[in-house]
Amino acid sequence: MGRQSAWVMAIQKKRWPLMILALFSLSTAMVFFMRTASDSCATSSSSGTAGSITSSLGEEKDTSTQHYSAAQASSATPNPLDFMKSKLVLLVSHELSLSGGPLLLMELAFLLRGVGAEVIWITNQKPAEPDDVVYSLEHKMLDRGVQVLSAKGQKAIDTALKADLVVLNTAVAGKWLDAVLKEKVPLVLPKVLWWIHEMRGHYFKVEYVKHLPFVAGAMIDSHTTAEYWKNRTRERLGIKMPQTYVVHLGNSKELMEVAEDTVAKRILREHVRESLGVRNEDLIFAIINSVSRGKGQDLFLRSFHESLQLIKEKKLQVPPLHAVVVGSDMNAQTKYETELRNFVVEKKIQGHVHFVNKTLTVAPYLASIDVLVQNSQARGECFGRITIEAMAFQLPVLGTAAGGTMEIVVNGTTGLLHPIGKEGVTPLSNNIVKLATHVERRLTMGKKGYERVKERFLEHHMSHRIALVLKEVLQKAKSHANS
Repeated sequence: MGRQSAWVMAIQKKRWPLMILALFSLSTAMVFFMRTASDSCATSSSSGTAGSITSSLGEEKDTSTQHYSAAQASSATPNPLDFMKSKLVLLVSHELSLSGGPLLLMELAFLLRGVGAEVIWITNQKPAEPDDVVYSLEHKMLDRGVQVLSAKGQKAIDTALKADLVVLNTAVAGKWLDAVLKEKVPLVLPKVLWWIHEMRGHYFKVEYVKHLPFVAGAMIDSHTTAEYWKNRTRERLGIKMPQTYVVHLGNSKELMEVAEDTVAKRILREHVRESLGVRNEDLIFAIINSVSRGKGQDLFLRSFHESLQLIKEKKLQVPPLHAVVVGSDMNAQTKYETELRNFVVEKKIQGHVHFVNKTLTVAPYLASIDVLVQNSQARGECFGRITIEAMAFQLPVLGTAAGGTMEIVVNGTTGLLHPIGKEGVTPLSNNIVKLATHVERRLTMGKKGYERVKERFLEHHMSHRIALVLKEVLQKAKSHANS
């Protein structure tokens, strides 16, 4: 009881309440509710740099001089989205859930409301029965001044026609255009910004994206994903992408506040490690994703087992190692997760591996671990926001050399990359040993990652990048209306 009282008293001395440690920004929530492996992105390499905007996919505008540095992020700095004040913005989401796409669109809604825009939300597909998640998220938006409309009906049509900007979120949202607007579709397309996050093959259907070439622009989370969409739509559907903008995401202010508070992190670290039965001096390598084959938890555990064997064979002097798999589903117990648990028992490493149920409270785990493993397979992550969140906590990242991870992690500086598939098992195990045996390298990589986040991946960086896109789209819509 004495320890618990000290824990509470320490937090009460802070300027924000205890709840901030357990609550997360919408950006963090998406980690556990991402779709499974088939949501991954393309593996093609990116020639772009973080923060650049790609117009028509092939012509890059270097906007590095327009980025806000940490020193510029002060209360005196104008909000880059101020020009959206009083603008009417219609946001159309294919669904309302705790998955990545809807949560990102909600984040945009709140950024726009923060500068005085009138924001209206439409969810195209809702469950037939009352749903607690939908109810909760809709009321969260209503509390922040976002209006919620039915997807169908004359009011939805009138709003689309009147809006200054319409944002379609994910490829599936394209179905709403014909189903609701019908013959009015051509009147709305010139002011549509299509925000694309996902890469599953079944999204490349004409019924979803036939209007894509005619919208004002497409906004995509990484250069790798943008290149994949460009090639896939041309080769499979014979259509051309509109002018396309690459906008890297950023960490929320709420997450950064926790990440930069040393007292909060220390308390969280102690609390989580105690719950796992892990000592403070032990090393934790964690993978934080929904448990599915595409996220590579099986290959990570194989690598982890190899690293334990290597340490034993070479008689290396390192603290005890632990692997933490955050994103498990204790209730579902899928075939894949059963395979993971059986592997742990078979290799007799139960004392080193810990499964944590999926949860919204990611920050305590980021505060308690030493290294993040981002082991997504196939095309990798579209962007991988958990990666920049981990870097905010000064954690080095061991990631697959695929997808958006390659646009975030600087190999050898902020982390180490390894190949996808079985070919990556041994390289990942070697990288685990490298970071386990070289404390200074591990800490230096973590600090470099934090510096990279401060330079490129904060909320105001994301706002600035989005602002550049919205200005161009609004100008196009205005020019079309006057023509």
